[in-house]
Amino acid sequence: MTKVTTIRNLPAFFDRETFLTPFDKMFDSLFETNFPEFVNSVGVTPFQGSAYPKVNVYEYDTYVGIIAEIPGLDKKDLEVEVEEGVLTISGKKHSIGSADEKAKVLRRELKGSSFKRSFTLGDSLDGENINAEFKNGVLSIEVPKIEPEQPKKTFVKIS
Repeated sequence: MTKVTTIRNLPAFFDRETFLTPFDKMFDSLFETNFPEFVNSVGVTPFQGSAYPKVNVYEYDTYVGIIAEIPGLDKKDLEVEVEEGVLTISGKKHSIGSADEKAKVLRRELKGSSFKRSFTLGDSLDGENINAEFKNGVLSIEVPKIEPEQPKKTFVKIS
């Protein structure tokens, strides 16, 4: 049996994300300062303050894969775009809840809101040939790797 407990006198504006975001930003800053090579190579900060959707990022031989869980959305509610080397996942979560105004909310964890999550693509990733698939609430993105251009070598004839 589930017991629902209500806490009185808690400000209505208080929620977990608002409370934790400053701490997440502090951890991001510390991580970026102490491990810049990791952040630059992966293109994502590990804590990324209460970022949504939560993702897993994998590196394969020929591409980098991003898996995001986005339950309750349709493909038409999502957008994946690349602009100036930044891959952005965005969408709109529709509010889920009772349409009956007589109902008193005892607990609200499901939210309807817009979201945007961005990843900086490094020089070794091809932002123009990305593949994305959305199935059963899971967004799978494949960003192909490219070989960085080797510096051209020119021999100068000595006279």
